[in-house]
Amino acid sequence: MTFAYTIAGSEATGGAGFQVDLKTFHELGLYGMGALTCIVSFDPKDNWNHRFVPVPAQIIADQIEAATGSQDLDTVKVGMLGHPETIEVVSQALAKDNWKNVVVDPVLICKGQEPGQALDTDNALREKIIPLATVVTPNLFETATLSGVTSITSVDDLVAAAKKIGELGPKYVVAKGGVDLPGPDAVDVLWDGEKATIYSAPKIGEERSSGAGCTLAAAITAELAKGTDIHDAVRIAKEMVTQGIAARVDGKTPFTTVWQGAYDPQAESGIAVTEVA
Repeated sequence: MTFAYTIAGSEATGGAGFQVDLKTFHELGLYGMGALTCIVSFDPKDNWNHRFVPVPAQIIADQIEAATGSQDLDTVKVGMLGHPETIEVVSQALAKDNWKNVVVDPVLICKGQEPGQALDTDNALREKIIPLATVVTPNLFETATLSGVTSITSVDDLVAAAKKIGELGPKYVVAKGGVDLPGPDAVDVLWDGEKATIYSAPKIGEERSSGAGCTLAAAITAELAKGTDIHDAVRIAKEMVTQGIAARVDGKTPFTTVWQGAYDPQAESGIAVTEVA
């Protein structure tokens, strides 16, 4: 049995966060485990804005202790933390155990927080979590924020920004252009410290589908846990997300959600892979 661990927030509709991580792990043949860091409930009476409740730090520590005591875990995905105290306890746990793979999906903005607290969260992530990462998977906004490359309008810009994030400490950077990067293709860039690999597929519509970023990071986590090379892991994750967006789930929400169960590893991927210096 291969295990993967997630430290992330709960999203009650099942379209993002902890729920997506476990669904992705299961779909890729892994036994998923995890610790909840916060409870996020969209509010249908308030334009589906976030209602955010952090889990107390000691309870997070207890969850991690229970899981790491029950199995020999070496691969973890870190998702929404959302609070400086949460970041502190998670950073201590990551530093204490001998993790082989730490995949960080750096949620920099958590709706429902006070602006000052959000800034504290951003700074704590930079200082205490990202340097511990094997892989960091920022979206376009997070890529611009972390890199300082404030205008990212091309693939070349995305590559340059990924290189800058690599200077913060992670071994690999997967900068996600997705639907937000101008152009007909959804583009993601892997910077491995020596070269950039570009993964692209035609966009499926122009609207974001909830859970795409979570699914990509969770799939990378699952493949790394299996021993897959990082370049193949990103390709497989990109294939899963692309298929999941094509089969996206509609609801009463103003957004669709990715369906991880649509993934077929035998299907024609349609993913173009290009290496650049």
